[in-house]
Amino acid sequence: MAEKQKILIVDDDANIAELISLYLMKECYETMIVGDGEEALKVFPEFKPNLILLDLMLPGIDGYQVCRELRTSSQVPIIMLSAKGEIFDKVLGLELGADDYMIKPFDSKELVARVKAVLRRYQAAPASISTEPKQQGEYVEYPDLIVNLTNYSVLYKGHSVEMPPKELELLYFLASSPNQVFTREQLLDHIWGYEYIGDTRTVDVHIKRLREKIKDHANWSITTVWGIGYKFEVKREYHDPFTLLQIYPGLSDLRPPGLHHHCHLFLPHDQRLSDAGAVGGSL
Repeated sequence: MAEKQKILIVDDDANIAELISLYLMKECYETMIVGDGEEALKVFPEFKPNLILLDLMLPGIDGYQVCRELRTSSQVPIIMLSAKGEIFDKVLGLELGADDYMIKPFDSKELVARVKAVLRRYQAAPASISTEPKQQGEYVEYPDLIVNLTNYSVLYKGHSVEMPPKELELLYFLASSPNQVFTREQLLDHIWGYEYIGDTRTVDVHIKRLREKIKDHANWSITTVWGIGYKFEVKREYHDPFTLLQIYPGLSDLRPPGLHHHCHLFLPHDQRLSDAGAVGGSL
């Protein structure tokens, strides 16, 4: 029998906490309730929850501080709960490391659905690895960077980088469409869906956090397109092989066995595309 996933409920309102716990236990989760931030930080190492439901308005240490403290040592998924519905409060919570933000009062079914969604997407990767395993499933690969959407892992310069699901999904979405510019609204719609429509600062917060973990590379970077949005910029000499094969059919004879659409090729210097060729000029 599979081990139950654990959820730590941090809320000083005992009635709400008990109700949340009841709904989660009906879905076969194991729960623990604590009423303040200090107790949450105390029980966290021993209880080892798979997810934390964290109220913001707590006695003593508030939810923001608890989130900040947890993020110094753990990437456990955190869903913030609050009666504060202002954009500033949401952005601050996300910037501190929360994976989702729900405004009270909320429907219990929606809460359970969000818990399931976050847990489904989130798989913590090992802190570091010495060798790069063979990738499987949906992933994109660039020099010193592999983003795998199937197992929710990121390898950067040979080391695993821990990041919440939304950050990884945003990175994968951008990297899977190199040099394509996306507006903030498009990114919101694709990554967050209807929940955050209009709250475009959410995108900026996650881009900022990605840049702190994934530094610009000589061959690629996460670039701001001022007044529009963002793109995953790949330098000119680095191209997707299928784009190249459309322009240089002869390259198919040079493709090594087993090359698939997740891989990329470097062109020799004398075969790099001119600006005219890159925009569809006749060859």
